[in-house]
Amino acid sequence: CFNWDIYTYLLQLCNYARVWVPDSDGVWKPAELTRDYKQGDSVLHLLLEDGMHVEHPLDPEAPNLPPLRNPDILVGENDLTALSYLHEPAVLHNLKVRFIDSKLIYTYCGIVLVAINPYENLPIYGTDIINAYSGQNMGDMDPHIFAVAEEAYKQMARDERNQSIIVSGESGAGKTVSAKYAMRYFATVSGSASEANVEEKVLASNPIMEAIGNAKTTRNDNSSRFGKYIEIGFDKRHRIIGANMRTYLLEKSRVVFQAEDERNYHIFYQLCASSHLTEFQALKLGSAGDFLCTNQGRSPIIEGVDDAKEMSMTRNAFTLLGINDSYQMGVFRVLAAILHLGNVEVKDRDADSSTIQANNSHLMVFCELLGVTYQDMAHWLCHKKLKTTTETYIKPLPKLQAVNARDALTKHIYAKLFSWIVDRVNRALQSSVRQHSFIGVLDIYGFETFEVNSFEQFCINYANEKLQQQFNMHVFKLEQEEYMKEQIPWTLIDFYDNQPCINLIEAKMGILDLLDEECKMPKGSDDSWAQKLYNTHLKMSSLFEKPRLSNKAFIVQHFADKVEYQCEGFLEKNKDTVNEEQITVLKASKFELLVELFQDEDKSTSPVGPPSGGRTRLSVKPNRTHPGLSSKEHRMTVGLQFRNSLHLLMETLNATTPHYVRCIKPNDFKLPFTFDPKRAVQQLRACGVLETIRISAAGFPSRWPTHTHTHEHRQTHSDVLWNTISGVLIEIDEDKYQFGKNKIFFRAGQVAYLEKLRADKLRAACIRIQKTIRCWLQRKKYLRMKNSAVTIQRHVRGYQARCLAKFLRQTRAAIIIQKYQRMFLERKRYKQQLAAALIIQCILRAYMARQQYRMLLREHKATIIQKHMRGWMVRQWYKHSLATVVYLQSCVRRMRAKRELKKLKIEARSVEHFKKLNIGMENKIMQLQRKVDEQHKDNKAITERLVGLESSHTAESEKLRAEVTRLRGTEVEAKNNAGRISALLEELEALRIEKSVLEEWAETYRDEMEQVSDLKEQNTLLKSEKDELNRLIQEQAELMAERMQRVLQEETRQLENELNEERSRYQNLLSEHLQLEERYDDLREEMNLTLHVPKQGRLRTDSTQSSNESYSSELIESEDGSRGLEVRPCDPHTPHHSHTTPEKGNGGLCSLRVSVTLSSGHGGVLSHKAVVVPQRQELECENKKLKHDLNQMRQLLMDEAPVISTGAPSPAYKLLLDQLNSASEELEVCKEEVLVLRSQLVNQKEAMQQKELTLSYTEEVQQMKGEGEITCVKESHRVLEAQLQTQRSNYENELEVLRGELQNLREENNRQQQLLAQNLQLPPEARIEASLQHEITRLTNENMDLMDQLEKQEKIIRKFKKQLKIFAKKIGELEGGQTEAVSPGQVADEPVQPLNIPRKEKDFQGMLEYKKDDEVKLVKNLVLDLKPRGVAVNVIPGLPAYILFMCLRHSDYINDDQKVRSLLTSTISSIKKILKKRGDDFETISFWLSNTCRFLHCLKQYSGEESFMKHNTPRQSEHCLTNFDLAEYRQVLSDLAIQIYQQLIRCMETILQPMIVSGMLEHETIQGVSGVKPTGLRKRTSSVVDEGTNTLDSILRQMTVFYSTLCLHGTDADLIKQVFRQLFYIIGAVTFNNLLLRKDMCSWSKGMQIRYNVSQLEEWLREKNLVTCGAREMLEPLVQAAQLLQVKKKTDEDAEAICSMCHNLTTMQIVKVLNLYTPVNEFEERVSITFIRTIQTRLRDRKESPQLLMDTKIIYPVTFPFNPSSLALETVQIPSSLNLSFLVRV
Repeated sequence: CFNWDIYTYLLQLCNYARVWVPDSDGVWKPAELTRDYKQGDSVLHLLLEDGMHVEHPLDPEAPNLPPLRNPDILVGENDLTALSYLHEPAVLHNLKVRFIDSKLIYTYCGIVLVAINPYENLPIYGTDIINAYSGQNMGDMDPHIFAVAEEAYKQMARDERNQSIIVSGESGAGKTVSAKYAMRYFATVSGSASEANVEEKVLASNPIMEAIGNAKTTRNDNSSRFGKYIEIGFDKRHRIIGANMRTYLLEKSRVVFQAEDERNYHIFYQLCASSHLTEFQALKLGSAGDFLCTNQGRSPIIEGVDDAKEMSMTRNAFTLLGINDSYQMGVFRVLAAILHLGNVEVKDRDADSSTIQANNSHLMVFCELLGVTYQDMAHWLCHKKLKTTTETYIKPLPKLQAVNARDALTKHIYAKLFSWIVDRVNRALQSSVRQHSFIGVLDIYGFETFEVNSFEQFCINYANEKLQQQFNMHVFKLEQEEYMKEQIPWTLIDFYDNQPCINLIEAKMGILDLLDEECKMPKGSDDSWAQKLYNTHLKMSSLFEKPRLSNKAFIVQHFADKVEYQCEGFLEKNKDTVNEEQITVLKASKFELLVELFQDEDKSTSPVGPPSGGRTRLSVKPNRTHPGLSSKEHRMTVGLQFRNSLHLLMETLNATTPHYVRCIKPNDFKLPFTFDPKRAVQQLRACGVLETIRISAAGFPSRWPTHTHTHEHRQTHSDVLWNTISGVLIEIDEDKYQFGKNKIFFRAGQVAYLEKLRADKLRAACIRIQKTIRCWLQRKKYLRMKNSAVTIQRHVRGYQARCLAKFLRQTRAAIIIQKYQRMFLERKRYKQQLAAALIIQCILRAYMARQQYRMLLREHKATIIQKHMRGWMVRQWYKHSLATVVYLQSCVRRMRAKRELKKLKIEARSVEHFKKLNIGMENKIMQLQRKVDEQHKDNKAITERLVGLESSHTAESEKLRAEVTRLRGTEVEAKNNAGRISALLEELEALRIEKSVLEEWAETYRDEMEQVSDLKEQNTLLKSEKDELNRLIQEQAELMAERMQRVLQEETRQLENELNEERSRYQNLLSEHLQLEERYDDLREEMNLTLHVPKQGRLRTDSTQSSNESYSSELIESEDGSRGLEVRPCDPHTPHHSHTTPEKGNGGLCSLRVSVTLSSGHGGVLSHKAVVVPQRQELECENKKLKHDLNQMRQLLMDEAPVISTGAPSPAYKLLLDQLNSASEELEVCKEEVLVLRSQLVNQKEAMQQKELTLSYTEEVQQMKGEGEITCVKESHRVLEAQLQTQRSNYENELEVLRGELQNLREENNRQQQLLAQNLQLPPEARIEASLQHEITRLTNENMDLMDQLEKQEKIIRKFKKQLKIFAKKIGELEGGQTEAVSPGQVADEPVQPLNIPRKEKDFQGMLEYKKDDEVKLVKNLVLDLKPRGVAVNVIPGLPAYILFMCLRHSDYINDDQKVRSLLTSTISSIKKILKKRGDDFETISFWLSNTCRFLHCLKQYSGEESFMKHNTPRQSEHCLTNFDLAEYRQVLSDLAIQIYQQLIRCMETILQPMIVSGMLEHETIQGVSGVKPTGLRKRTSSVVDEGTNTLDSILRQMTVFYSTLCLHGTDADLIKQVFRQLFYIIGAVTFNNLLLRKDMCSWSKGMQIRYNVSQLEEWLREKNLVTCGAREMLEPLVQAAQLLQVKKKTDEDAEAICSMCHNLTTMQIVKVLNLYTPVNEFEERVSITFIRTIQTRLRDRKESPQLLMDTKIIYPVTFPFNPSSLALETVQIPSSLNLSFLVRV
């Protein structure tokens, strides 16, 4: 499969080529060529990855060159066929990198999905993953079992062709799990077509089949010991309607024998684990170790599996499939009987016979459970009946044969039970609906080879040979179709055909044929069969061999490997014989289920009656064997049965489109994510993956689209397209590539060569870029260093100059100091001691010489030493001189003191001396007293300051006070002793003593002062500590405040989240309710179509009426059960706010009755008159008062008008104008009420007069003459004409008044135009725009006013004409009544028609009147037949809502509750109907969302509630509803708006969904950034034809269309923000999910593309002023994922940055992105496993959801903020295009 010429060329061309070399441990290991290879070299010099140099020997004649390694950028590809070099080591390495490094278990290999068992639960099978793969093309997403299932489902829907998914692999590889997930995918994406939830039943069959068909083996804890093919049926709408299961080759021998560390089928252990249950007591079971059938493997427990819990799941599955408890207990009885039968012990009687002991407990239980006789069963277990042509013999069996017969019966019963359960499962899964197509899932054993291979392995490998042949043919067919499609020349690809091996097995005189023939022989044996095989095939077939050391075995060369089969047991297993007498005993049982197991299917009985319903047969019927039909059919061998069923299976597969899943077991020890290369290679060879690679490599395995090739290699030759391609390919042989229509095809290895050329160009470009950038960086660095050096030099030189100047100043100062100091010292020393001076001079001069010498050496140090030395000497001299002076002073003072003492002694003897002395003592004592007082004050002040700070110093303060007291006592004693002259000498002595005491006290005081200072310091420290504590307390308080604030915010956020969740839950319930309604409508329509077909000529009921009735019934059947929505009347004596109800109720809708009592008869008229007259008088008074106020206001306005004509309107003017408008409106209302009351009064009065006149006329009708009657009639006619003339004159007067008011309004308009003159100061453009706007407004208003007046006039004329017609008709009736005889009773009973009194016409009140019969027409024209596009362009937004509300106002005005209820119900049901009919039209949905919200706002704005009337004008406040409270209907409309909003989001999502992935991920917005790799075979199997690539501009254009449409329809701004917030969430979630599921999108360049695309979306938000709507935050996970792709991913600092940056991503998502990160060129590096583990370690404390993907189905709860309208209802105009001419404005 490899071109060695190209290989040699590449080796000669490239230095250090990378290759694969064989390895005994890892199968293959990488190496690098260290020397160039030349033709004829005998060895290759290689360097291994561990640094070891080796020599790889070559054969000179046929060099066994090692395979080349793929470039690093191709390693880890999703599709193995995308690799440049296709060979075994490349495949193995790619699978290992994906499995170990990226944790990816799925890989494509052409049309095959390779699945490696991770032995670990992975979060990649949830509903979110299913939704992500649903609708996607197979090559667009990462490999997955869901992608294969989606491809099969899509091809079934598109091609109308049945599909098959073939799952194969050896035991433990994960076949059953893969098949289970494929079925789960179909059940999730398709749903069921009926109420039976067939998809749940299909999934429920898995636990049942696993329980009875799976067992623990040495390789797998849940190994399927049978093959099964499940056909899942679909209807025309591709929904699941049923399923059917076929099984193949159940391993019956496991029932009676298990190898070491293996178990029997799970159901036995589940039954034993549940034996303690009450219902299982009769089965007399125990633990699994008590039975021979379950204890042979000595491993009854599987770690992590609870058999009792599994038993409960199995029973629930039985129940879900319709198998009732009685049948379940019957199944368990049969299983328990099998366990007991296995424990029946057979003993030898003699050499040729055996026996079973009497009353064998297990056999008795067996017979009791199955309802058979003990004697018969014990007898036929040890005997056999032989039949000849004439006689029948009963032959005893030896022990060995009896045991074999017992085991054969056990296996046969279990096989029958297994088939019966499968049949019941099929019955439960069948459907009466016609099947349109199906998808089959084949879960079958893979190729097996063990140390001892027997009959089971032979059949399994035979089936795999057939499947491999079908697989090879399919791969070959697809390969050739691709070449033909691209129209390139090709030759037939030679591939391995295993037909000879199949012929060896199944052909005439083949292995199976000879086996069946030997089974028919009376004395046939395994040895004789082996000899026949040797004689027949040993020399005839090269695929058949005989082992050297065995005569009881043979070897078959299969497609995967050679397998040696042991002949022992082949015949016995092929015959599968069971004693007929034993079967007869079982058939005679009283146990109905057992009888059913051994009877024909047509005669089967059941405890609950015959099975219900039939099933439409599928294309291929399951192959079941019926032992009870005939002896010939019963004797059909196992091999023949298996061959027939296999042929049927192959016919089915050939009639379908196959999809292949190959499961690989990575290791034999069930270790998670551990890869054993040897085991993987064995399975890759066995499952056909390498054969696929070989077929692909034989042709053109690498293929690129033309535009991709040009973009990828435009660096090689930059020319036009053809020159580019030709320039690249000119260096390649023409045979190595081909040009197709849309692709370029390459031979193996050519892509690597092109990648090398591209890498060389990129490397050269990188070197040039690096050179230039490094030069620029070095120059920048040099200039920066130069500038820095100049700056440093400038500062250093300045510093040195300053240091020099300072040094010079110091030196000069030192010299001056030295000069004066030396002069002083020399003079002193010379005067005092000449000798000492001489010595000092000598020493000093020597010292100075040394100092000068040192100064020359150490400059500044000399000065310091001189300073300290000379200072010390001066201090020494000073101390000596001071001591001498003091001594001299003391001597002189002593001499003088002696002289003074003598004088004092003489003076002491005189009295005067004592007096003088006393006087001095008194002064001294007073000074001491003052000093003591001062010290006392100081101590007291200090004590007062210290008392509050330190309580421990109180004792010391008390001590000081005691000292002061003692001093005061001493002072008193001194004063008392002052008068005692005789005691002066003693007092003097006492004073001396006191002096010493005072000195001691002074010392003590100084100590205390020191203590006080210490206390002050301590006080200062305490203050500082106090301040620190206060600061800490304040900080803690701030922290607590912040914490409380955060807690409050968090609680607020939680409450908001809970509110949003509750709102979301409520809105989800609404959407479910809507779905149920739609489903109910569909079912009702179907029932109407099927049951009530309209007959010819029968009138068709209007659809609107039926929908109204349905909606009414739905409202009635709400949560309160019996009461629905009713219109709530308002009490006229209570304010409106008393009737306000919350918008959202709890589901129970309040029901109020509308009671209207109509007064009839004479008494009613009188009572009404008594009430009306006071009201009329009161209203007339109020009318006069209002007129007076109006005249005053107008006068004030006219007085002030000239003043304000030249300037802006003053506040007073505005106030008066507002009062005028409000007064006018109130006046008109009062006029209307007065006219109404007057009309009623006159009508009643005329009715009474007419009634009296009629009575009198009836009494005297016989007496009156004809002429008199005619005269009366003419008189009444004249009266009516007079009234008409009066009314017409009143009308003309009123018309004049209106004309005057019109003139006033025009004058007011002129004044407003004068005010606009101020706009002249504005810029010209603004001035022109403002003037035009004012002019347009003025003309529009004027036009509308004129139209209103014209309509009023026409209305009045029509009214007068109608009255004239009525009067004329009455006159005719009166004239005709002269000739008729009328009885008095008849005349009295006739209704009296009151005369209408003309009244003055009023302004429009914003109401529309319609008849009850016109309601259907109103709803039809305004809702059902309305075209949103025309309405949105031509009229004001929300016009239908305004019209409906104006009609509703009129119904409320006339107090007609039935009309209100009917209009609201019809409107809501019609909106639902039109949305159901046009549910995929965005314009329709957005139009009715806007109108529904506007209708809801109108109901709130005009409800009369104070909270909604804050922004109303006085005129709008007058238009509020007066009679009914429609709060309950507001809730219904709010729910309807929520449903429309959700439908709008789904519609927008449907439109945008195909654009998101292509525009956000696939399209290159920044050209030339992303690299494109070669595509594999998966890209050619795309299910959808590419009809044009969607770009980011497509998304922006579509969102602009959405935004424009919403704005055009007048949607609320807040609602638009919520819409686009949800839309951006969908964009971000879909893009992010696809990024997580697509390895080819996780690269640095793609991160740049994503961030650029997000920036474009943000720019769009800024353009539309939607920045504050929260849409940007919805893209945050996507932005962080893009940043994660671009940041550095190496060091711990990078890991910390990633953890802090990706706060919106879960740990699983971050690790997934890092695992998927793929370099697009060789200059990028992959993320190491160590770095990923570091990320996981840092994020392990995060509390987050384990979900991998974002939920794209989330719809955030929507709110509808109240948005009142400023539009006046009376100004609303109805265009004629709506066909609503029957509406009358009121």
